[in-house]
Amino acid sequence: MKFVDEARLRVEAGDGGNGCLSFRREKYVPHGGPDGGDGGDGGSVILVADHNLNTLSDYRVNRVFKAERGGNGAGKQRTGAKGSDRELPVPVGTLCFEADTGEFMGDLTRDGERLVVANGGFHGLGNTRYKSSTNRAPRQTTDGSAGEKRNLRLELKLLADVGLVGLPNAGKSTFLSAVSAATPQIANYPFTTLHPQVGVVDVGALRSFTLVDLPGLIEGAAEGVGLGHRFLKHVQRTRLLFHVVDMAPLDGSDPAADMKTVEQELQAFSPELASRERWLVLNKADLVLEDERETVAADLKRQLGWSGPAYVVSTLSPDTLRPLLLDAMTWVEQAAQSEEEGAASADSEADHDA
Repeated sequence: MKFVDEARLRVEAGDGGNGCLSFRREKYVPHGGPDGGDGGDGGSVILVADHNLNTLSDYRVNRVFKAERGGNGAGKQRTGAKGSDRELPVPVGTLCFEADTGEFMGDLTRDGERLVVANGGFHGLGNTRYKSSTNRAPRQTTDGSAGEKRNLRLELKLLADVGLVGLPNAGKSTFLSAVSAATPQIANYPFTTLHPQVGVVDVGALRSFTLVDLPGLIEGAAEGVGLGHRFLKHVQRTRLLFHVVDMAPLDGSDPAADMKTVEQELQAFSPELASRERWLVLNKADLVLEDERETVAADLKRQLGWSGPAYVVSTLSPDTLRPLLLDAMTWVEQAAQSEEEGAASADSEADHDA
């Protein structure tokens, strides 16, 4: 299925039902009085986050979605039926904007989270509402109000624990296929990955994290060159970045210069993203003589002034991948725990202030 990370659609909530003008007319009941009921509220349009979805492709063809109108009131003080809400399932990680004004409306980051994007109209009032001691036979009613109508822009930012960044043909897709069940396209030419690929990395019983592979970045990606500019936003939601570098590029390029190119694009796109926790993954170690690997790795780190974690791996040797995955799992678990503690502390302070 084609990956779609943006969609535009129109949503129209249901109008409220009209109030009823009616009087009780029964044999042997003189002056029965007003008995017109209220209308029903119109249905709303609601976005619902669904973890089973991973694209916005369902909104490529159908672009107009309407909720049900409320029913009109009736005699005998019968209230009109409420219009049914229209629920639109979207992937977890979807952001919603009002297309005409650019107003940010909400961010769906948890499975089952709901966001009302168009409220249904309010019901009209029947003439029963207007009776009083001085107005015994009111002929006043109100019509239901119109439901909200909006043009929306949906934007998907994938949620993953770890993101892979690097130049084209650095081996990111091969790495993803080696550590997860994902099946990205792999070939010996640039830009074989045309849309983000997500895989689940299982490192043991009840221990796993999600890994997203993004299309390769090239110089100028942050300004719109190549494919990376469309997908850099997806790594904004990751906790940790694996910077994948080819240790022995077949084109003879300098691995240190390649890495600096990607760093510059991350910095140009978002300084906050560039400062995020990032580990150096020196890939394709099988193309370097075994007794030279550590020397090459040490020389690269020296050229880069790299002081963070660094791993020499080969997708052909699972033993070289295991330490990286275990360390990443531990780091992700600790980061998640810290976030939960921070959220709990913030909730506690809010309750105390209240």
